[in-house]
Amino acid sequence: MDGTILVADDDRTIRTVLTQALTRAGCKVHATSSLVTLMRWVEEGKGDLVISDVVMPDGNGIEQLPKIAQARPGLPVIVISAQNTIMTAIQATEAEAYDYLPKPFDLPDLMKRASRALEAKRRAPAPRGPEMSDAAAGGDLPLVGRTQAMQALYRLVARVMNTALPVLITGESGTGKSLIARAIHDFSDRRARPFVTVTPSDLAGMDGPDAVLSRARGGAILFDEVGDLDAEAQLRIVRMLDAMGDHAPRIMATSQGDLAQRLEEHSFREDLYYRLAGVTIAVPSLRERVEDIPLLAEHFLLRAERDGLGPRRLAPQALEAIRAYSWPGNVRQLENAMQRLVVTSNGEEIGRGDVELVLGGQPMAEPLRGGHEGEKLSASVERHLKRYFDLHGGQLPPIGLYQRILKEIETPLIEISLDATGGNQAKCADLLGINRNTLRKKITDLDIRVTRRRKLM
Repeated sequence: MDGTILVADDDRTIRTVLTQALTRAGCKVHATSSLVTLMRWVEEGKGDLVISDVVMPDGNGIEQLPKIAQARPGLPVIVISAQNTIMTAIQATEAEAYDYLPKPFDLPDLMKRASRALEAKRRAPAPRGPEMSDAAAGGDLPLVGRTQAMQALYRLVARVMNTALPVLITGESGTGKSLIARAIHDFSDRRARPFVTVTPSDLAGMDGPDAVLSRARGGAILFDEVGDLDAEAQLRIVRMLDAMGDHAPRIMATSQGDLAQRLEEHSFREDLYYRLAGVTIAVPSLRERVEDIPLLAEHFLLRAERDGLGPRRLAPQALEAIRAYSWPGNVRQLENAMQRLVVTSNGEEIGRGDVELVLGGQPMAEPLRGGHEGEKLSASVERHLKRYFDLHGGQLPPIGLYQRILKEIETPLIEISLDATGGNQAKCADLLGINRNTLRKKITDLDIRVTRRRKLM
């Protein structure tokens, strides 16, 4: 790799690391903590590639992209940012950044991207990008994440938002599928036109589909949870899509269920599936991006503070409990839990006890499910643990795993045994084969009520 690279970042450590790595790779490097200095180098004709942070002491790196393109058409810019939100990725894409990486970034990955950018510059100049839209400059979407899965999603959204291709967004309930559809519309060149979410009742009647098209006026139409539509509604959509002519609206759909499986079961129309699945965006569950949970929790706490509910922060043990929980309701459930914690916690610091109270004593790791008939408990636990490790994307789970897993097994074992013995602790201790004092201590430590209780799901 050869060429001159301009690095702009206010973090001295990042400047040093990039300078050393790029120099070892054979490049010349000019590094600065100032956008003013960066722009002076660009205007002087220096550099074959720019690597720039977004938030700098003297400005915003993304806002400089149109100026760089005007001064030096074809000069590639790689944007790096600690603002791990979908807006940053979209803003960088709209401003025609060559690439975008979240912090903390993988250095070998950045080196490969820098090499490709230099090679692309040698092959052909890049076109000048448009200025950022007003819509991209603001907003507060809760689509936050630095994990690889979310960054890949951001890039895909940015690539498809100004195309006419239909988009199918899949994922579990509470992952934010409709938010992504809305983001695609709000950051696209159709943003000034209507965004219409279609319900089955909107399609009813002879004039239903025509009325939907009339409301959309060339904007965007979203069929929410399209897999739940009956055969008649599916047929109406097919006919509506076939009848669209010029100036047709953008078509998007969301689905919690597996449409491919429904195709095999003949419960979903094949012709409708292929009309909707121009581009498929799979939204990861919160279990698949555990490292984003602290970012999301902080986002919701800051939102509550802006709403006048006062500042709150999570104690380390509370954050550990939140990270370890399975979140079957995904981001929506996390948002609701954080709202409850803000309201119910006594002080500014939210403790682990506050979290456990709000979560209702539910398991603090992915619950055991999907067991096979006749399967031994050890085999079920083994499958569960392998899945739990896999869900952390190659990273280790939060520390304290041994006690968390023991607690998951002990708690239901003691609760069910107490229930089976009618709450008689002496009988329960005999049944379990442990000392009665040991049982009492575990009941206290695990916060088990010695009465039949209904767990929150």
